[in-house]
Amino acid sequence: MVAESVSHFKDALIVLGTAGIAVPLLKRIGINNILGFMLVGVLLGPNVLGSLAVYWPGLSTLALADQATIAALGELGVVFLLFLIGLELSPERLLTMKRLVFGLGVMQVVLSVIAIMLASQALGLDQRTALVVGMALSLSSTAIVVQMFTSERRLGSQAGRTSFAILLLQDLAIIPMLILVDILGQPTGANLMAGIGVAALQTFGAIAAIVAVGRFGLRPLLKLVSASNSPEIFMSAVLFIAIGTGALATSAGLSMSLGAFVAGLMLAETEYRRAIEAIIEPFKGLLLGLFFLLVGLGLDLRGILANPVVILGIALGLIALKAAITYGLARYFRIARHAAVESALLLGPCGEFAFVIIGGAVASGVVKQQDMSVVLLVVTLTMFALPLLGRASRPVVDTLRKGAAVTHLPQPTLVAGDEPQVIIAGYGRVGSLVASMLEEHNLTYLAIDSDVQVVSQHYKEGHKVFFGDAVDPVFLGKCGLATAKAVAVTMDNPVKAEEIVRIARQENPSIKIIARARDERHAMKLYLAGVTEAVPETIESSLQLGEALLVEAGVPMGLAIAAVHERRDGFRKLLGRPNRREAVSEARRKLRNRLPAQQKNE
Repeated sequence: MVAESVSHFKDALIVLGTAGIAVPLLKRIGINNILGFMLVGVLLGPNVLGSLAVYWPGLSTLALADQATIAALGELGVVFLLFLIGLELSPERLLTMKRLVFGLGVMQVVLSVIAIMLASQALGLDQRTALVVGMALSLSSTAIVVQMFTSERRLGSQAGRTSFAILLLQDLAIIPMLILVDILGQPTGANLMAGIGVAALQTFGAIAAIVAVGRFGLRPLLKLVSASNSPEIFMSAVLFIAIGTGALATSAGLSMSLGAFVAGLMLAETEYRRAIEAIIEPFKGLLLGLFFLLVGLGLDLRGILANPVVILGIALGLIALKAAITYGLARYFRIARHAAVESALLLGPCGEFAFVIIGGAVASGVVKQQDMSVVLLVVTLTMFALPLLGRASRPVVDTLRKGAAVTHLPQPTLVAGDEPQVIIAGYGRVGSLVASMLEEHNLTYLAIDSDVQVVSQHYKEGHKVFFGDAVDPVFLGKCGLATAKAVAVTMDNPVKAEEIVRIARQENPSIKIIARARDERHAMKLYLAGVTEAVPETIESSLQLGEALLVEAGVPMGLAIAAVHERRDGFRKLLGRPNRREAVSEARRKLRNRLPAQQKNE
């Protein structure tokens, strides 16, 4: 009896073990969550675990028995993902994307369907089957692509917005595609254009109904529920809204994820947005993991090994074809090259709705199940390759982004009489504050930073900041190091800060160098490198905190300030600032005393 009751929870234990143990272990060796769930799915599938169970029957207990229920829960993960994305957006922000959604998105879907359909006919498929294959393979994976961007917090980047706009249009296109599949399964006398028109009206009518319910019903409902001061009731209401709007969309022929997305949009501007996000996020993460687990389970390794050249060739050709279409259209819509490349590579693989399109076509009698075996293998294989494509493309994308930005950034060119009095190495929060203080006192400066975005933004605002590596002596020379009075090293990189101090001291022995230090130990290293004055952040923050406490405790402000100055002078003497020779000697001694015994003897 006990063993029987435990068997009911076997699938749940396998899923929780995957999410709580296996995936974190894989992440420690550099495999992200999405790929981790997929790999576990492959291991638990019939090709690995199923084969080993023939020799060790006990392994069969690890097999997932109720895959239909897991598939339904995985679909809820996609629903919650789109619901959260809707919360992050708003109708106003979405309208700003209409050019990408209804321009770039429509063209990408139409051209992809036509291109894949023609390629399928060239491979010997009849016209109806080729059309089904074209529609199915033209769709990309909303679940995986959006999850990749959101996990890296880059959905708001140009590549993220471009990819999301196309994916949103693809979700909208699913319903007309499904209705078209039903029409293809009807007698030849059916009116194709009339059916498509009805599908479009049905789609926009269902969306309008969800919007109306959201505008006039969701906020009063949440207000009523929140008045109960019961977290459990509020959670139930939020889950009801997310799943209920998805079910409403499904009843109208739309996808659940699209309905949930529209509901999220309606709640994006409400005061309940953050509380809803906190409730949905844990459910989304776990249930979406089930979806990726199922993708891994569906990878038929035996089918791939039976004809690897053909299947891999089709998969690579499909990714290349869709990527070329997406890249060309993105560049036509003036998307930056690096964003166009990233979007093209991530949208080249197929998506989860390909299974829905093909399943509907099989049910309608348009195609036969056995004829779709290779197509389904290609879909699963390309989805499995998606996280790998994202990781492999990152160095290329980063190089293109930096290269494009650098070519548009001005280079420091100095003329006689226009040399800066101060060079600022690092233009973050500290460097920009130092620059503003110099401007107040009419002191000229030239700032250097290696972050392209920072340089581009501040240069457009009129600040004298240039892109470059302050560790390069030649570049420092072009920035006016030989004639500058001082160098301010403000970057939050201890190793680079020390190197800049050494180079600046070597190239201009008489220059004043003021550097930001993390703590007392880092300050002593900077003194050894040749800095004139090091300002430890930990000491300065402690002094400012002490000053505020003294004033609030009733000590007169003048006495508090004097006490802080006295302590600051004490720290300077402790670090060895009476003169350069004494500073180096004292710093060496203090640094040596702090090192472990084995390092002292080296």
